[in-house]
Amino acid sequence: MLCRAGCGACCIEPSISSAIPLHPLGKPAAVRCLHLDVANYCLLFLEASRPAVCNNFQATIDSCGNTQMEAMSILAEWERLTAPDTTNENPNG
Repeated sequence: MLCRAGCGACCIEPSISSAIPLHPLGKPAAVRCLHLDVANYCLLFLEASRPAVCNNFQATIDSCGNTQMEAMSILAEWERLTAPDTTNENPNG
C-alpha cells in the first residue's frame, strides 16, 4: 500500500522515543511532527536526513485503514496499547 497523499497520521499519532531533527527529545504521541507541512506532507520524505524510524514505517491497511480518520484512530489505539505503564510509578521518586 502507498501512503495516502496528505494523510500525515503517522507523523502525528505515534510517539518517537529517539531524537530526530527538530525533535531532540523525540516526539510525543498525538503531537504533530515539526516536519509536517500544512497539507500534511513530510518535508523530509525524500531527504537523506529522514529518520530511520520514519523510513521503516510501512503503510498497510492494518495501520492506515481506508481514510485518514481511520489511520488516526488505529495509530492512536496502537500508541495507547504500547505505551509504558506508569500507574505504579511513585511521583516522589
